[in-house]
Amino acid sequence: MTSMPAAERLGSHIKAAEHALNATKHAVLKPAGLTVPQYAALLQLAENPGMPAAALARACRVTAPTMNTILKNLQQRGLITRTPHAWHRNVLETRLTELGTEVMAQADENAIRVERGLAAAFTDEEREQLISLLARSVEYLESVRPE
Repeated sequence: MTSMPAAERLGSHIKAAEHALNATKHAVLKPAGLTVPQYAALLQLAENPGMPAAALARACRVTAPTMNTILKNLQQRGLITRTPHAWHRNVLETRLTELGTEVMAQADENAIRVERGLAAAFTDEEREQLISLLARSVEYLESVRPE
């Protein structure tokens, strides 16, 4: 069996960066009363009003049952509405309410501050390179993932 120290594993470094980003976003979203997954859903809905739950789950990179829980919680707080699609009655369209738009704006202000700060830690060239390297990582990992 070959051994590979954790420090040499790219996955460990990617996971550490993801954890740090999520922990920081969690802290800055707390005043708005949102979790990171709830914020991700509201962000997608702000940009794509009416998006159905299945598409929302894919966009937010969570499972359909997880998204249904997120949407249920957002709906109970009055941040979203879910109504049957005009042509496809079995599909629910999800939209932000006025309160949802206000909460999203508050949360987004804090999240953008984190994103801009993170981006500022790199030069323009480094940011482009990082995005490219991460995209290549995703492409490779998706190509070798067993079905």
